Amino acid sequence: MEDSNIKEEAGAAVDAELAKAIMSRQFHPSLIGPEAWEGYMFSDMEIRIKESTDLYGAVLWPSAMVLCYFLENNLDKYNLTDKNVIELGAGTGLVSIVSSLLGAKVTSTDLPDVLGNLRYNVVRNTKDRCKYIPLVTELIWGQEVEQRFPLATHRFDYILAADVVYAHPYLEELMDTFDYLCQENTQILWAMRFRLDPENSFVDRFRQRFHVEQLYDLPSLSIKLYRAWRKDGRTKNQGQAAA
Repeated sequence: MEDSNIKEEAGAAVDAELAKAIMSRQFHPSLIGPEAWEGYMFSDMEIRIKESTDLYGAVLWPSAMVLCYFLENNLDKYNLTDKNVIELGAGTGLVSIVSSLLGAKVTSTDLPDVLGNLRYNVVRNTKDRCKYIPLVTELIWGQEVEQRFPLATHRFDYILAADVVYAHPYLEELMDTFDYLCQENTQILWAMRFRLDPENSFVDRFRQRFHVEQLYDLPSLSIKLYRAWRKDGRTKNQGQAAA
């Protein structure tokens, strides 16, 4: 019992230290200007993010910071330089921006009503800073994914996602989108904040299709970070689409 308590205390201390390091990357402007923005420091760059509080997808959630911190601090294992990366549910664009600053060829996707703010943030923070110009484009999960991203011409090294799983009615479409875009050598890096049962049941179903490794567990933020990759080959329909 005593050993168990010691391990729990050590784990809590590691969690608190890591969570503090991650959240310290956020700062607020010292002066209030004509445009509201939130500041972040990644890749030795100041990143200014404009949020849109009237749109759920245009607000930055802590899961995005967790994923950015991981990418920046694990370049030895997850070097994004010259890699093809797609972000699902990019929201305000922080993960796409940091990935671009780290040298990736980024495709940043989200719903049509979020694209304006997403494109503004991406362009504002990557112009003349990155090796590759990020592409910001519409992607509605499950709808015309095969037409927009045919497997014959679109192969991604990484699929990135932060806080895309919550109590919305499109979880099955999200699962199918992960499944379609994740090819034999693709890795998924996915940060998720646990709120309600839909998150837990989604992870259970996700494990049926993908090998899953937990990279971070941050109870103080209710966030976990996963790496995933395919268990098997393409499904029948996807195999025909790629042919």
